[in-house]
Amino acid sequence: MKLVIGLGNPGSKYVKTRHNLGFMVADKVKEQLTINKGQTILFKPKSFMNLSGVEVAKVMKQKKISLENLLVIHDDVDLEFGQIKLQFGRSSAGHKGVQSVIDELGSQDFWRLRVGVGRSVEEETDDYVLSEFSEEQKQKLSTVLEEASQKVLHWLKSN
Repeated sequence: MKLVIGLGNPGSKYVKTRHNLGFMVADKVKEQLTINKGQTILFKPKSFMNLSGVEVAKVMKQKKISLENLLVIHDDVDLEFGQIKLQFGRSSAGHKGVQSVIDELGSQDFWRLRVGVGRSVEEETDDYVLSEFSEEQKQKLSTVLEEASQKVLHWLKSN
């Protein structure tokens, strides 16, 4: 069994924000998932980003998911907009949602799909990730979501 977590914040206020990119990718994966449906759990925590680890740990325990079968999808300000990296066993690099997952699991030995949102030189990081995408980013967003979902689907097939 594999567990794919999309990180984001609940509520209509956050739906179109950069911080909800994990939710957006998870939704795209759900649309496209045709293989391993019975062996894959897609999950979007209902708690706010910084507390998401509690729900992730609960699902992992209930479903007996091992760390190597966990993939957490999240936004990343350290990557340029649209850049995507699939990595294993990395620190949170300051991402509070990822840190919550690490804290609750007691380990960073799980897969992460980091989806770049870039940085703002004008806004504080917290304000930037909680704001909506720029017009230029919105034009490219569907391509980014497609590329990210394809990486998730490939991970599901190959791991």
